[in-house]
Amino acid sequence: MARATQTAGTSGTGRPAPRHHGNRHGRSEQARLAVLNAADDLLAEKGFAGVTMEGIATRAGVAKQTIYRWWSTKTDVLMDAFLQDVAEDLPVRDRGDLALDLRSYLGDLAGFLSASDAGAVFKALVAQAQHDPAFGRDFRSRYLDDQRRRDRLPLERAMARGELPPGLDLTAETDQLTGPLYYRVLVTDEPVGQEFTDRLVDAFLHRHGLTPPAND
Repeated sequence: MARATQTAGTSGTGRPAPRHHGNRHGRSEQARLAVLNAADDLLAEKGFAGVTMEGIATRAGVAKQTIYRWWSTKTDVLMDAFLQDVAEDLPVRDRGDLALDLRSYLGDLAGFLSASDAGAVFKALVAQAQHDPAFGRDFRSRYLDDQRRRDRLPLERAMARGELPPGLDLTAETDQLTGPLYYRVLVTDEPVGQEFTDRLVDAFLHRHGLTPPAND
């Protein structure tokens, strides 16, 4: 996540901590970003149970009342932090070739989910959704629907270019591509490095009679 500009003072990690005064738009946005960044950092350090609204406020350098103006619970804060991370850090690049697009995107997705603070937030939110049906519905509507569209986008572009036949069940094909990745991230905790994601892409291309790209 892009970090908010920070001013004098230090945070609990020894890094400069932002100071926020007043409610003008610029300062409010700085405070909002500081809260989201703090929530990300605390979850990565302490786990879901260790994140509190008080802790977020202290790390962000804002009053707890400031947080409650925008969010009701720590889960709400973490959800917004994660959605912002996805928007900033998980682009679906268009290189004009399905094989290259899939290798690039699945590699980015694997790194995002398995090796970033945002990935730790994702796993915590998925776990919370199993215990809180209301939150689960919100999580699916705010994140999972958009994520499935994002996962499907390389295939939609390829169909538009004529690389894939019209009428192909893109939802089912996307599930076959990304399902093993999510399974490893959420269930088995096995590696999801480039070798693994490239194998997923090559299997997809083979099923459709397409040629895998040469290895870099």
